[in-house]
Amino acid sequence: MIGGQLVRYALTGGFVTALQAAVYWVLAQSLAVHPQLANVCGYLVAVASGYVLHGRFTFRGHGRRDQPLRQAVRFGIVSLLSLALNAFWVWLCVQRLNLPLWTPIPLMGLVTPAMVFVLNRQWVFR
Repeated sequence: MIGGQLVRYALTGGFVTALQAAVYWVLAQSLAVHPQLANVCGYLVAVASGYVLHGRFTFRGHGRRDQPLRQAVRFGIVSLLSLALNAFWVWLCVQRLNLPLWTPIPLMGLVTPAMVFVLNRQWVFR
């Protein structure tokens, strides 16, 4: 069962992460929005779509669905942790190390989603 979830998570998470990264990139690069503000905007777009897609597709048939408010709150907490981690990547790469604006994107696309998958599977959609 976890194998199927990983495949669905990769598909859904890849889409949501790409959406977040695209919003970040367009705002920061093309519109010169501060990188942290661009990251928050990307997060807001991604979290809204991620909750629906992960609940209905990635983790379908996994865990109980009898406490939707509790599940939504937990998803919100996990998503805020992902926002904080992505903000850290932006700070580290762009602000601290003075690297190009694109450099946090690989970390946003690999490290953050791995952490979020574990938390969603073990805590949110259990």
